[in-house]
Amino acid sequence: MAAVDGSQRFHLTVTAAGRPVVRGWWGSEATARRKFLSWVGEYGSMPGARITLTDEQQGSVLTSWPGEG
Repeated sequence: MAAVDGSQRFHLTVTAAGRPVVRGWWGSEATARRKFLSWVGEYGSMPGARITLTDEQQGSVLTSWPGEG
């Protein structure tokens, strides 16, 4: 994995039907988590929507919506 600039460490993605709809990057985890909650409210009703917050530096998913069933 390539080095990640700290200003773009936290990556938020909204996908629908397997295709990216919206993406955003933040340096602050707190800001990214607030955006995650906001995006669940804004995009969560789209058919097939999936919202994922990833820590690009660690290479791990921090949270996703809907959660694993």
